[in-house]
Amino acid sequence: MMQPNTPARDPLAEIGNFVFLRDEPQPADVIFITGGAYPEVGERAAALWRQGLAPVILPSGRYSVHDGRFIGAQSLADRYPGPYATEWEFLRDVCVKNGVDETAFLKEDRAVSTWDNARFSRRVTNAAGLNVRRAILVCKSLHARRAYMYYQYFYPETQFFICPQDIEGITKATWHTTPEGINLVFSELEKIGHQFGEMYCQQLAGERFDPDAPSMLDRWNGVK
Repeated sequence: MMQPNTPARDPLAEIGNFVFLRDEPQPADVIFITGGAYPEVGERAAALWRQGLAPVILPSGRYSVHDGRFIGAQSLADRYPGPYATEWEFLRDVCVKNGVDETAFLKEDRAVSTWDNARFSRRVTNAAGLNVRRAILVCKSLHARRAYMYYQYFYPETQFFICPQDIEGITKATWHTTPEGINLVFSELEKIGHQFGEMYCQQLAGERFDPDAPSMLDRWNGVK
């Protein structure tokens, strides 16, 4: 029972706070970019690199498992016409066109899901001998919670700063004002619930994270 004079909780605000994570950017060892076809995410990462916040950028992605190919820029296509074979190639070109030095990149072009983005990025940084103590994670703001959940799983020793980019007008403040925003956010909540449960079950079973090993979560690779 609510106590007298206790302010009512706003469930929409609480959902927004949970899904749309956002930190102030801080100096880091690497800037991670989750895969995708929106150049604004790459532009955001490039701006952070130009500020000198990290020396290395690691875009990740082949293409969405749903499409089976890279479908091209979903906005600003006149600025980034391609053609591009992979999300990594696309995001790298976006970053270069926005001032990032071509020597600053690591390469991950196999991922077909957000889970893969995190898992395969860990393989790449391991192979490069990169000790990732602090990392900036750039993604669509709608995917911030889920992307953070995955990357933190594969980088348990790393402090993350989540620096997302709003896409197509779906923001923390406005997501609940359109049917599309509502459907997308509740879809995210469903995916987060299912996949967090799988990850927690792994931990209860004593399984340690291993970016090279198959996992119960592999069956969720169809969810981007």
